[in-house]
Amino acid sequence: MKVNIPPIKSQGIKTKLVPWIKSIIPDDFNGLWIEPFMGTGVVAFNLASERAVLCDSNPHLINFYQGIADGQITPISVKAYLEREGLALLEKGDTHYYALRERFNQSHDPLDFLFLNRAGFNGMIRFNRHGSFNVPFCKKPQRFARAYITKIVNQVSHIADLLAVKRFTFICQPFEKTIAAGNSEDIIYCDPPYINRYVDYYNGWDGNSEKRLFDAISSSQSRFILSTWHHNDYRQNDYIELLWNRFNILQREHFYHVGASEKNRKPMVEALVTNI
Repeated sequence: MKVNIPPIKSQGIKTKLVPWIKSIIPDDFNGLWIEPFMGTGVVAFNLASERAVLCDSNPHLINFYQGIADGQITPISVKAYLEREGLALLEKGDTHYYALRERFNQSHDPLDFLFLNRAGFNGMIRFNRHGSFNVPFCKKPQRFARAYITKIVNQVSHIADLLAVKRFTFICQPFEKTIAAGNSEDIIYCDPPYINRYVDYYNGWDGNSEKRLFDAISSSQSRFILSTWHHNDYRQNDYIELLWNRFNILQREHFYHVGASEKNRKPMVEALVTNI
C-alpha cells in the first residue's frame, strides 16, 4: 500500500509499519479509531475509518493538526511561511534557528513548531522539564530548498483534504482518559514512548507509566493494537514478559534511524501486542 507521510516528523515514526498494522485490522471495521498517543499521526491518517479521536499529551502536536482541521493552517500559508523563514535561515544560519526556537517557546505558534521540527537535529521532538523545545539545529541552513518546501506543502495539503471528508477530533489529554472512552465497537491504537528506549515525547515514560497503560488497556472493552519493542542484539524489553505476554504478540525486525552517528543506528525487533 502507498503510505502518505505527514508533515510532522519524529524519531520512531511508524511509516514503514503501517501496512503491517493494517493487516491486523478486521476488513469490516467501521467503528471509532482511537489513539491515546497520536504523535505524528501517520498511522491514523493512513488507516483510520471515517471517525477518529486522536489524542496526545503534547499540546503542540494537537494544536498543529487542529489548526489544519480549522482551516487556520493551509497549504498556502505554510508555503509562504516556509519560504520566508527558510530564506532567513539561509542568510543567518543557526542564529535564526535559535531565535525562532526562543520565539516558539514564548508564543507556541504551530507554524514555528513545524519549522523547528523540520530544521532540528535528526527529526527529534524533545522538550525540557519546563516544557521548552530544546532540540539543536541540524546544521543545514539550506534546509528549506524549493523542492523541500513543496514536499511539506503537499503533505499539509493531503491532511487538509483528509480532514475535510472525515470526522477526526484532536484532544490534548492523559492517555487513561482516552482509553476509557472506547467501547467494544472501537479499535485503540497505542504508540507510547518505548520503555527503556529513546523517549521522543513531550514528557517522560517509565515503568510506572507502562504499568498504568497496561492497566488501562486491560480494563478497556475495546480491541487494541499496541506498538512496542521486543528485543535487539543486546537486550530485550522486560515488560513483554512482565506485562504484555497475556495478549497476542507479533514480531518483525525494523530499523530505526535513531542516534547521532550511523554506527549507533541499529535494527530492533518490533512488537505488535493485540487482543484482535
